[in-house]
Amino acid sequence: MIVRSYLYEKLDGEVRCKTCWHRCVIKEGKTGICRVRKNEGGELLVLNYGMASSIALDPIEKKPLNNFKPGSKVLSFGSVSCNFRCKHCQNFEIAFADLNYPYLREIEPDTVLRMCIERKADGVAWTYNEPAIWHEFAFDSSKLVKESGYYVVYVTNGYMTPEAVDQFEGILDAANVDVKAFREDFYRRICHAKLEHVLETVEYLYRKGVFIELTYLIIPGENDDKEELRDFCRWVAELSPKIPVHFSRFHPDFKMLDKPPTPVETIEEAIEIAKKEGIEYVYAGNVWGHKYENTYCPNCGELLIEREGFYVYNINLIKDEPPKCPNCGYAQNIIL
Repeated sequence: MIVRSYLYEKLDGEVRCKTCWHRCVIKEGKTGICRVRKNEGGELLVLNYGMASSIALDPIEKKPLNNFKPGSKVLSFGSVSCNFRCKHCQNFEIAFADLNYPYLREIEPDTVLRMCIERKADGVAWTYNEPAIWHEFAFDSSKLVKESGYYVVYVTNGYMTPEAVDQFEGILDAANVDVKAFREDFYRRICHAKLEHVLETVEYLYRKGVFIELTYLIIPGENDDKEELRDFCRWVAELSPKIPVHFSRFHPDFKMLDKPPTPVETIEEAIEIAKKEGIEYVYAGNVWGHKYENTYCPNCGELLIEREGFYVYNINLIKDEPPKCPNCGYAQNIIL
């Protein structure tokens, strides 16, 4: 199915897309960086509406979202393509694919709702590739499932424009944003994007009341400098020390096979830096069985949510608004 973009403006024979921060100016017959928005006769057409590459029922912890609806099940959808060109992409099979990808299936928004009901999901996640790539379908489907009582989350590179975020007002409940590094040079070389726009998006989502968690994938020799990690943590703490941060372990993939896996010690050093900067919830990602898969009370250290991998074994909280630590009564930035 082909639809008109929900966010663009007509220029003199060209169109400007307003869905992501690239804000591509697209000539007649051409597509933008995402490869799925095309100028045809002065209209910006979306070529991948409802074209799904991946559908799975996941634990919400897999997104990862640890402080939002812990222990719940989220029906996850992905399409193809991306607006970044990350050399270390760990979903490159779909992120670098186009509409010729052989495993695409076409679905409708009401299909998303029906699958939520059939699979007994608690919510919907737009993930696997960048959700903004099929903004229109994600929006239509999210509005439908939200009206039926399901939550909606994004797993994103943080390149949606304020206009795109505004369309999701009252619909998007939570987002995990990948902050891939804290240096512009990394974003230019590795992602073909700009860090400043990612930070603007995170700050805008936070101001709009979307529940935020951040993931920082630590790549040896690329973004693991202690001062860079400290700068990142200071930025988070200034925005809000209550925003959960996941420091995730890198594994070699795609065009970055020359890099080793991240040492666990580096993850632990990053966690200590974050804690010293006052961040209240810090997690070790891709380190199965690590104590920092768990959630602890920032005030007294009480174990609040016990996990192993993506599985929750116990939730030890006073169910209040917001939930409170059963040991010291400290109000938690957790949505049950």
